[in-house]
Amino acid sequence: MAAKNIKKVVLAYSGGLDTSVILKWLQENYQCEIVTFTADIGQGEELEPARRKARLMGVKKIYIEDLKEEFVRDFVFPMFRANTVYEGEYLLGTSIARPLIAKRLVEIANETGADAISHGATGKGNDQVRFELGAYALRPDIKIIAPWREWNLTSREKLLAYANRHRIPVEMKRGKKSPYSMDANLLHISYEGAVLENPWKEAEPTMWRWTVAPEKAPARPTYIEITFRRGDPVAINGREMSPARLLARLNELGGGNGIGRLDLVENRYVGMKSRGCYETPGGTILLKAHRAVESLTLDREVAHLKDEVMPRYASLIYNGYWFSPERLALQALIDHTQRNVNGMVRLKLYKGSVSVVGRRSERHSLFDPTIATFEEDAGAYNQADATGFIRLNALRLRIAARRPRR
Repeated sequence: MAAKNIKKVVLAYSGGLDTSVILKWLQENYQCEIVTFTADIGQGEELEPARRKARLMGVKKIYIEDLKEEFVRDFVFPMFRANTVYEGEYLLGTSIARPLIAKRLVEIANETGADAISHGATGKGNDQVRFELGAYALRPDIKIIAPWREWNLTSREKLLAYANRHRIPVEMKRGKKSPYSMDANLLHISYEGAVLENPWKEAEPTMWRWTVAPEKAPARPTYIEITFRRGDPVAINGREMSPARLLARLNELGGGNGIGRLDLVENRYVGMKSRGCYETPGGTILLKAHRAVESLTLDREVAHLKDEVMPRYASLIYNGYWFSPERLALQALIDHTQRNVNGMVRLKLYKGSVSVVGRRSERHSLFDPTIATFEEDAGAYNQADATGFIRLNALRLRIAARRPRR
């Protein structure tokens, strides 16, 4: 990309080593004004140091924004209405955060008159795709600078040497540095690298940060009740909460009971397989609870249709197509099914497991005890009707069975 065409760049900035080096590298190689954007989506880190460091490096416009409520309300909850799971296990904690960051990068670029955005995703991963597909969908003419695809700073040692050479402040945390590449937000925390690059090796017990080991979880189960309204959770044990506060509380409850750990080898969109470990305590509880309230309130064929389209929906999110017309179309279908998904679910949290032990919906339940009972049903269901039903459905099987066999 010709540096002379870039006058102002909005950088997704964390204040860490990588993005601090990127900030200086952009100033040095593109000789342009830098605007930094730091999003608080529940990663649990203090963000003011990022502001101080950006100022120290000459940045005039600094955006630090609390996006936790928007993240959960407009991205996490719509995804959970679909019971979204990628490749049977992954709850998409990293994937679902990227379109929100891309959206704000573009919005800030529009506000500040910037002609480019930049991010710190590497050329091997999925995040580069997610950021850039999201940005192009919202502003087709945006220029994107991805330093990891341009520079030769291909290791931590080279990044540290560059930082030292240019006097970039790098905060060295006390104690032993984690060997893992981690990403956290209000939905999950992920771990990659180090011993995890060998799929045969078990993750180290000291790696996990949000959850206690299931075998060390409390000996007594925790019972909770989650209330749903139009497919979204709105209250825990009768207490209504905002989306972000509700998810944070479920993280506490789930983490304290050893819930939400996952060790996965997944297929990245760029073509390689990678091994990652995830902690998603609140999301694991939500998925179980949402399916339970749907089991009462959704028509059978609607529920099965949702299960059929879910893998496609999950792939769209994983691959970065949140703003695509096909994802929006699927979302309209999913949201339409949630109009009557109202009710309460009672769950038991115990040593790494989530069990549904009760569910009810006063107005929208399709469960009719007068029909489902094994006792006398007072004529609500004529069991003799099943004879014709079975014979009609067996017709094609009987015809096939009568064919001459060679």
